[in-house]
Amino acid sequence: MSEVDKKPIDFMGFRKAASVFSIALVIASIALLAINGLNLGLDFTGGTSVELEYEQPPALDEVRRTLEAAGYEQFVVQNFGSDTTVLVRLAQADDDSLADTIVDALAADGDALELVSSEFVGSQVGDELKEDSGLGLLIALAVVLIYVGMRFQFKFGIAAVVPLAHDVIIVLGVFALFQWTFDLTVLAALLAVIGYSLNDTIVVADRIRENFRKMRVDDPERVINESIHQTISRTINTSGTTLVVLLALYFLGGEAINNFALALIIGVVVGTYSSIYVSANLLVAFNVTRDDLYVPPKEGAEDQKDEEPPEWLNRM
Repeated sequence: MSEVDKKPIDFMGFRKAASVFSIALVIASIALLAINGLNLGLDFTGGTSVELEYEQPPALDEVRRTLEAAGYEQFVVQNFGSDTTVLVRLAQADDDSLADTIVDALAADGDALELVSSEFVGSQVGDELKEDSGLGLLIALAVVLIYVGMRFQFKFGIAAVVPLAHDVIIVLGVFALFQWTFDLTVLAALLAVIGYSLNDTIVVADRIRENFRKMRVDDPERVINESIHQTISRTINTSGTTLVVLLALYFLGGEAINNFALALIIGVVVGTYSSIYVSANLLVAFNVTRDDLYVPPKEGAEDQKDEEPPEWLNRM
């Protein structure tokens, strides 16, 4: 029995339930974004940046606990360039005593340090970052639509872009639900999620196109099931190894990249699901057939017919 004659898992048999599940997740995410909003980090809201130089590499967790004990609530502590240089970003507006107060609080633990610089980033810069980040996501989705539409067919382009928007909205919804800090690292993770999910979707779409041309059936669901069946092991292996790395980043990478890793973990899980049950689901809904994959006649060749499968293929 040939590979194409083996009965694959009926992935599309669950497509209606998957559609309801995906629509519910997207609606819930949009509602959470509208009600709770995102907990924007200092990159977007503005605040004070204080750079400190220690004689010995400090424990960042101890620095955070000291600042919490001193009454500071919204801040970010991370190394900056070296193990002895620490960058503290706070939501408070800059004043003449803020940086000195921070230095005094940290020096009270017995650490030798000195103030390198202190500067204030206004909310106007944060507003510009919010506008630019939203525009960047929209441009990325538009470029994907054009690319996939040119490489495959317009229906495939729609079926590739909708899952990407689906993945981004759900990741944002989770961040709105738990009020995790949304900063530039999370924005970078969203762009990475788009690239990762697109790669997975392209692999499945390419196999769907190939099977539409070589299989003898005209049933889109059967062709798509066969295509997913042939690529599912590759999808699981890729997602699994990626998640191992991301989990290591989350648990060992430190607080500075925790949210970055967290956004990617959610994005990889949702992106793997969407490449099967959103992208392929849309192709079934669009009723994609072999006719959609025929190469149209070149301009000026009036007597040229649409390219059809070769005779030997039709006799299979």
